[in-house]
Amino acid sequence: MHTADPELAALVDAEERLQADTLRLIPSENYVSAAVLEATGTVLQNKYSEGYPGRRYYEGQQNIDLVETLAVERAKALFGVEHANVQPYSGSPANLAAYLAFASPGDTVLGMSLPMGGHLTHGWGVSATGTWFNGVQYGVRADTGRIDFDEVRDLALKERPKIIFCGGTAVPRTIDFAAFGEIAREAGAVLVADIAHIAGLVAGGAHPSPVPHADVVATTTHKTLRGPRGALLMSRAAHAKAIDKAVFPGLQGGPHNHTTAAIAVALREASAPSFRDYAHAVVANAKALAEALLARGFDLVSGGTDNHLVLIDLTSKEVPGKVAAKALDRAGIVVNYNTVPFDPRKPFDPSGIRIGTPSLTSRGLGTADMPKVAEWIDRGVRAAGTGDEAALAGIRKEVAELMAAHPAPGLPLPR
Repeated sequence: MHTADPELAALVDAEERLQADTLRLIPSENYVSAAVLEATGTVLQNKYSEGYPGRRYYEGQQNIDLVETLAVERAKALFGVEHANVQPYSGSPANLAAYLAFASPGDTVLGMSLPMGGHLTHGWGVSATGTWFNGVQYGVRADTGRIDFDEVRDLALKERPKIIFCGGTAVPRTIDFAAFGEIAREAGAVLVADIAHIAGLVAGGAHPSPVPHADVVATTTHKTLRGPRGALLMSRAAHAKAIDKAVFPGLQGGPHNHTTAAIAVALREASAPSFRDYAHAVVANAKALAEALLARGFDLVSGGTDNHLVLIDLTSKEVPGKVAAKALDRAGIVVNYNTVPFDPRKPFDPSGIRIGTPSLTSRGLGTADMPKVAEWIDRGVRAAGTGDEAALAGIRKEVAELMAAHPAPGLPLPR
């Protein structure tokens, strides 16, 4: 690449340095292994494979069928499911396939409100899912920051949705899949558990599994699962045909075979005992970081975390989330600004920031390092409020020194 396209190569090199030198706290990001990176760059990229193993619309699939079957069997074994589809291109298409399988345009779906921590594809208005379907949203309690199951049940029995989604993008507490399952059965709805953020924690036994309670489990394969940018749709055997038909030919053409291969690699890695240690370390680090932030006077949604994610309300610090996020970025600490429940500010200029521990845990940082991370965040937010760029530059130097002592998996890239 450096010879064929030096301009692009320079950008990739710059991104590699950025990922190596900064403290990545975005909870949906992670580092993949060299083996996963290698799989995404194989000659499997050259193949077109509409259909499923043994039922393709193209010849020359002898090896591709085995690759996809390997990924499917590993997904089934890791998550303990009866059926798995590894072809969805990403999390949003996977969720769209669930709509196509179990609902018709205009039907009611129940999902968590986006400002409360849900996802766009759970029926939120600006999404196609909220345009094509009647999206009804539940939220969290103002006093606890936790899901209000009385509200969920009341809405489910009143609206009788075809699908209920549980899971989200900014949910710092354990998701009670059993409670959702009971409500879905009572309402006659299909329960789809979107575990995109916590799939690695589920696989590693650090979060309860939705499999006994949900009809369908959807997930991305990156984030805490440490795989490529792809997705899985898993279900009970009774729903296998509907799921597969919705993915292909319902929504997609040929699968991305190089991604399927990388998913297979990641699933093999996630089945190792060391991955269980990793998943539990992610949670331990998040809890330690939350405690250190609380000690420094930060307001955390729901008061803390049970998983990999911490949602910080900066209202009391008198620094908007966007201002804080951009300042922290200049300090080498990568977060995203985020709405908090009942946020009076607009989504593009919200009150909070969202942080997580998957990436730093992949680099080998432990609970003993979390007070230092909290200190950097505290200093960075204060510097954001006063415009102290020198303080931000000082933090960036300290961050780079710690990152140099904890090399990231998969980096440096082979040249």
